[in-house]
Amino acid sequence: MTLNFVNIMWALLVIFLPSVASANEVNGANTAWILTSTALVLMMTLPGLSLFYAGLVRVKNVLSILMQCFAIACVASVIWMIAGYSLAFTDGGELNSWIGGLSNVFLAGVQEETVSGDIPESVFVMFQMTFAIITPALMVGAFAERMKFSAMLVFSSVWLLLVYVPVTHWVWGGGWLAEMGLLDFAGGTVVHITAGVGALVAAVVLGNRNGYGKTAMPPHNLTMTVTGAGMLWVGWFGFNAGSALAANGDAGMAMLVTHMSAACGALSWMIIEWIRHGKPSVLGIVTGMVAGLGTITPASGFVGPGGAVIIGFTAGIVCYFMTAWIKNGLKIDDSLDVFPVHGVGGILGTFLAGIFASTELGVFSGQGFAEGITSIGEQLGVQVVGIVATFAYTAIISCVLLKIIDKVIGLRVDKEVETEGLDINEHDERGYII
Repeated sequence: MTLNFVNIMWALLVIFLPSVASANEVNGANTAWILTSTALVLMMTLPGLSLFYAGLVRVKNVLSILMQCFAIACVASVIWMIAGYSLAFTDGGELNSWIGGLSNVFLAGVQEETVSGDIPESVFVMFQMTFAIITPALMVGAFAERMKFSAMLVFSSVWLLLVYVPVTHWVWGGGWLAEMGLLDFAGGTVVHITAGVGALVAAVVLGNRNGYGKTAMPPHNLTMTVTGAGMLWVGWFGFNAGSALAANGDAGMAMLVTHMSAACGALSWMIIEWIRHGKPSVLGIVTGMVAGLGTITPASGFVGPGGAVIIGFTAGIVCYFMTAWIKNGLKIDDSLDVFPVHGVGGILGTFLAGIFASTELGVFSGQGFAEGITSIGEQLGVQVVGIVATFAYTAIISCVLLKIIDKVIGLRVDKEVETEGLDINEHDERGYII
């Protein structure tokens, strides 16, 4: 009788208690969350970023922007499968501080039963692939309306392998910045600094659009831009909270601080515009939102809500004035403000992560997410090294690559093509029936 009772109780425990995954078992809840996050991050590029950028250009170039984002999603996926994932996340042996190995080329060894942590390795591969897709796609905004489609494809493809993949390995693949203890939860250095700096270099090398500073070049469809912005905001939850790689409290806090920073970045940008120009603009509030999202990204897994509010408000203010300085002070035609929003946001967020991850700041502290931080000063030193190294490496490689492409196939469309528009000349189509 006693034995039967024990057997019945054991059966009930097996049925009703949640299973606990071992190191080599798949956790269903975590897998479901990362699958969802993967879809959210892909939505950030297609259609979020695509619509956001397409609405900001002139009517004659709307299809070219959509085409560029779509094509990058395709080619980056193939490159990631062939070599990107392996070089970013496998052991590179003696060169491991700088680059990964070739053991997973063409995703060799990635099977249904292989795991990364407690999720299927295939899910991890796909999740990281979406980051590899959106990073070069972000740069499209800097050279919008004037780069050849062929040059864009070559630049994005080679840049992905020479810039994005190595930096990813440095930070997330066990490379030298990871060994130093750099805090970059979801891509301040890996995504935003690399994309921002690459974009700035591209804008300088290509030169300004014809008529820049003399002819008005307003967005052709802000409704499209706001739609894309909304998708970016929602998709960013997968970007940041998904980087916890688990359905747990870290993911929940990352989602909360991401939302708060986006809201505060939007509000601070709106308020500055309201004060300086007398009216708040729709373009301003959505740009401030993106600035808040980009700036919280590296810190999202390490800070609490109080720190996120400060980071978001700071992002809106700093990125607003940096945008004005780049355009009006330096006269650089970073067409859709990629560097002052994403590049500066990534730099600012990576730096502030070293401050607000500390547990010494009370309500503004990191709530204990970032372990092993002994002092703010020491951590800030590591953060600055990561910022400077990523900035310098990206700038040098991007510049050299652009110069080579310009010599071989040419970077920029002819003046007549630029005047008539890239849609009809590069793709023989029009975005609208005129």
